[in-house]
Amino acid sequence: MTLLVRPSAPDADGVVIDVTPASAGWTHVGFRVVRLRPGEHYVGGEQGREACLVLATGRATIIAGDTRFDAIGGREDVFSGAPTSVYVPAGQTYGVTAETPVELAICSAPAAGRKPVRMIAPHQVGEETRGQGTNTRFVRNILPDTSDIAESLLVVEVVTPGGHWSSYPPHKHDSDAWPHETQLEETYWHRLRRPEGFAMQRVYTDDRALDETMTIGDGDVVLVPRGYHPVAAAHGYDLYYLNVMAGPRRAWRFTTDPAFAWLSGVTR
Repeated sequence: MTLLVRPSAPDADGVVIDVTPASAGWTHVGFRVVRLRPGEHYVGGEQGREACLVLATGRATIIAGDTRFDAIGGREDVFSGAPTSVYVPAGQTYGVTAETPVELAICSAPAAGRKPVRMIAPHQVGEETRGQGTNTRFVRNILPDTSDIAESLLVVEVVTPGGHWSSYPPHKHDSDAWPHETQLEETYWHRLRRPEGFAMQRVYTDDRALDETMTIGDGDVVLVPRGYHPVAAAHGYDLYYLNVMAGPRRAWRFTTDPAFAWLSGVTR
C-alpha cells in the first residue's frame, strides 16, 4: 500500500486528489480535493455516503438537496481562521459553484442519510490549543465526536508552527477496544504556509510490520490505515493539515505509544 498520495494537475472536474476506500484499501474514509476557477461548477453526492464539504479557500454557492447557501466561505488561505463547511447527508446530491478561486476538500464516509443538511460557520468551529513548548499546535474542530451533525465523519483542522511536532506523543486508533480505543481510518491533507518547504510524517506499528517515514510537500495526503502517526514541521515552515477519520464507531479514543507515555502529562 502506498501511504503518500501527491496531487495531480486538475482533471476535467477540477479534481487534484482522489482517495477512495478502494484506492486506499480500506472501508470507510474517502477524501477528494477540487480546485475551481470563478464560475466553474462541481457536482457530487453518493448513495450510502455522507459528505462534509470544507471550503479550504475561496467563496462558493453550494446547493445540497433543496437547501441553498449563497456565496459562503471566503477564507484567503488555510492559515486564516476557521473554515466554512457544509454537511451533506448520504443520498443527497450537491452542487458547488465557485464565486472566486476555490479549493474544496470533500470528506466522506458510510452513512444511512439520517441527518439534515447543515452549514457549519466559522464561529461554530470549536478551537483549542494542544500541547506546550515545541509540541504546541492549534486545533479547529469542524466535526468532532461531541457533535451530532454527522453519522460517521470526524473532521478537524490543525495548524502546527514551524519547528513543532503534532499528533505527538505518537498515538494510534486502530483497535476496537471500547472505551479505551476506537478503530478509525484517517487521512492527513497537508498544506505549508511557504509551499517550497516540507514536513515529515512517520506511520508505524508496534511490531514494525508497517514503518514508513515520508517527506511531505504542499498538498500531499498521507493515509493512516493503522499504527502511530506523528508529524514534524520543519523550522520556519508552518504546517496545516485537515484530518478525516471514520470507522465502525463514531468516537475518537486512542492509545499512546508506551515508549512515549511519559510525555503525555506534559506535552499532550
